[in-house]
Amino acid sequence: MGRAYFLTLQFDGTDFCGWQRQREGRSVQGEVERVLGRLTGGPVKAVAAGRTDAGVHAAGMPVSVTVPPRWSAAELLRAMNALLPDAIAVRSVRAVRPGSDARRSASGRRYRYDIGTDGSCRSPFRRRTEWPLGRALSLGALERAASVLPGEHDFRAFAVVGEPKPHYRCRVSEATWREIEPGRIRFTIAADRFLHHMVRFLVGTMVDVGLGRREEGDMATLLTRTDNSDTSPPAPASGLTFVSAWYPDDIWLDEEATW
Repeated sequence: MGRAYFLTLQFDGTDFCGWQRQREGRSVQGEVERVLGRLTGGPVKAVAAGRTDAGVHAAGMPVSVTVPPRWSAAELLRAMNALLPDAIAVRSVRAVRPGSDARRSASGRRYRYDIGTDGSCRSPFRRRTEWPLGRALSLGALERAASVLPGEHDFRAFAVVGEPKPHYRCRVSEATWREIEPGRIRFTIAADRFLHHMVRFLVGTMVDVGLGRREEGDMATLLTRTDNSDTSPPAPASGLTFVSAWYPDDIWLDEEATW
């Protein structure tokens, strides 16, 4: 019987095809499983709390793994960070009860989306992790547009077409805009679940509101729609970061190692 751990990952998704393994392209999952296989001498499946798309980043992505019992949390943390590529790091390793799954066991997830509104957003040190819009946005209009999102809604208008699901309802507990520094604004959203491209569709539509291209009431109207034909194009992947996920208290065990 192996040891079950949750790894908390940080990664710059710019040069990856996303979290999930693909037939072609370099994925975060592929790199993590490659290193785990090298350390354990056999295949190890890594399950993430969220399946991020190409170019999307993570500040605290939980990933569940099961490794041979000889591996302690501290040893696994040290060994993985020695072998992973520079764009991926393990922030912590925490023991969990066997059968805990980073995706299925999650009670909720949080994302953030950063936008550069000043001229210096063109800087290569910023544009990898934000949308270099370079135009002023009405923060008040953005806040009013986001105010209709908390609660349980059908988000079909903010999902990728042709992706059938049992339902499209998500319960949003947080949806806020704020200026994090002059020339940079951030949207933060937390929910029990997210649909494919949902955050990027939401941001793209609200930015059109903030630019005066759409009415503020469009957000409420779109929440009543059953398709995305009137939704604005999704915001670029570069500004999106998976922040965290949370879980029932009873999955955690005492052993933990952090950097």
